[in-house]
Amino acid sequence: MNRRTWAPRGQTPVQRAWDRYDRLSVIGAVALSPHRRYISTPFQIYGCNVRTDEVVSFVKQLRRHCRRPMIVCWDRWPVHRSAAKRLAASRLKNIEIEWLPAYAPELNPVEPRWCHTKHGDLANFVPDDTSHLKRNVRSSLKKQQTDHQLKLSFFDSAKLKL
Repeated sequence: MNRRTWAPRGQTPVQRAWDRYDRLSVIGAVALSPHRRYISTPFQIYGCNVRTDEVVSFVKQLRRHCRRPMIVCWDRWPVHRSAAKRLAASRLKNIEIEWLPAYAPELNPVEPRWCHTKHGDLANFVPDDTSHLKRNVRSSLKKQQTDHQLKLSFFDSAKLKL
């Protein structure tokens, strides 16, 4: 997505692009510790659309790293709903699912994370191929992991007080 560009007066700016048949999908979280002292931002990148299996696997990996009870807040995307059913059937302990209101992405602290990556770090970025895109997406998301103020802003954007 182009945000802003420039060219000499009288010349139309031209940006090259690659065929958009390949894709990347990213699944991620903004996790807050029980004592509200640490915010983590784990993520995984896939070369296909994220489906129920990937969501369940991601939550199970989070569960292995987080030894305390977890509350997972999801929107009502059909993949999240089917993953919630599968997690309930797997009888993983100490995982509770809370649903965000329908059509309310502004309440989800993960949305500003994607927005920062897409419209901030990668604005006007035109990758050569999916591996080039993957490297840059990973770099952007890893930078977020070390910026505490940015992680706090994800909660501020969702109007969640810490």
